[in-house]
Amino acid sequence: MDLQDAISAVFTFDNYAQLLPLVRNSLIAGAVLGLLGGLIGTFVMMRDLAFAVHGIAELSFAGAAFALLVGANVVAGSLVGSVLAALTLGLMGIRARDRNSIIGVVMPFGLGLGILFLALYEGRAANKFGLLTGQIVSVDDVQLNLLVGCAVVVMLALAAIWRPLTFASADADLAEARGVPVRGLSILFMVLLGVSVALSIQVVGALLVLALLITPAAAALKVTSAPGLVVLLSVTFACVSVVGGILLALGGRIPISPYVTTISFAIYLACRVISSRRSRRGSRRGTAGPEPGRSVRRPASAPAG
Repeated sequence: MDLQDAISAVFTFDNYAQLLPLVRNSLIAGAVLGLLGGLIGTFVMMRDLAFAVHGIAELSFAGAAFALLVGANVVAGSLVGSVLAALTLGLMGIRARDRNSIIGVVMPFGLGLGILFLALYEGRAANKFGLLTGQIVSVDDVQLNLLVGCAVVVMLALAAIWRPLTFASADADLAEARGVPVRGLSILFMVLLGVSVALSIQVVGALLVLALLITPAAAALKVTSAPGLVVLLSVTFACVSVVGGILLALGGRIPISPYVTTISFAIYLACRVISSRRSRRGSRRGTAGPEPGRSVRRPASAPAG
């Protein structure tokens, strides 16, 4: 394959106008998942659960692969695997050290199970590949209704516990001293995270789910520390990444995940550059002398020399 063939595989917009109406369900699903990913990702970053997302994704992949093998609903299998993994981490790994150790044990086990189930599956190779890289461009009405319904339940539950969860995420010890049920909130949030991971796998696949649940929130935290603005930017970045990835994937011949992850990574790089420039400007202002036209006020106790 030469350079021209490679470019044609990535960007081919022949008959694009005719293809666009066919992905209406996919665009709606992508926008909903971008909203969900942006909201959940904010708390994932606050609670330092980036590694947990990857661990949950591996067991979600195993559940989806098993469902594919036995002819069951793949989304349902993915949800079962995710929730089991999330409950395991929530019940057994409250402390960060314990949690990371458990993830390190569970993650390769889940990945190994998933590969075993895919090896035993004798159906279309595209179905196997889709679990790893995502295949949202073929969302039908039934899948869309299931996805939107699950996402709405997660967002409503997240809204109900938003204030105490924010408090517990910022300072767990103080929140517990104030009577906040920190352990219960942790377990509930892990379940919500598990469902979000299972739904996100339908977009970017099990291998690249971090691009939807981690990168947008990480990018938002680079440019602001205001809680409300972090959430707004995280949701915006996630929606742009997913919807933009779908629109680009429609014009190419490769899976959706490279487009989504590239857009998400580009947004993160832009936010990092903005943050770096702000830091340099701040450091120059801190070390520079007084601005022209302004006098330096002496303390009241200092003698007028």
